[in-house]
Amino acid sequence: FPSQTVTENFAKVIHGLNANQLTDRVIQRSKRMILDTLGVGLLGTSTEVCHKVAQYSKIYSSDLSSTIWGHLDFRLPPLYAAFVNGVAVHSMDFDDTWHPATHPSGAVLPAVIALSEAFPQKKKISGLDLLLAFNVGIEVQGRLLHFSREARNIPKRY
Repeated sequence: FPSQTVTENFAKVIHGLNANQLTDRVIQRSKRMILDTLGVGLLGTSTEVCHKVAQYSKIYSSDLSSTIWGHLDFRLPPLYAAFVNGVAVHSMDFDDTWHPATHPSGAVLPAVIALSEAFPQKKKISGLDLLLAFNVGIEVQGRLLHFSREARNIPKRY
């Protein structure tokens, strides 16, 4: 039998993660990352680029909708809400950074929140579920960067 491919191994690890594996330290750091990202994202909703992306995204509609941060009366399909909120986070360029260069929370948190809002009321996820999803997203991004040749030695390329 051939050994597992990198993709199979990767999927098995991610699929096997559960809330019991979130240590107190991971939970506290995650909460700090989430608060930081929300703060930067809310500030970013006032930028010109965020306004342009939000205006463009108004052409999309769906039965499922998620909030645009800072605008409780403005909702979009989860995909576009995550996009607009992600642009808000990145537009200030103050969101968290890791090496190799990445802004993990700005990509993960808007998607996790938009998807969580789209669940039917009777299937809403818990705060712990949200923390798990956030950490799985961060783990996926970190592992993808770890295996990416393009991400290596970024400072030396500039």
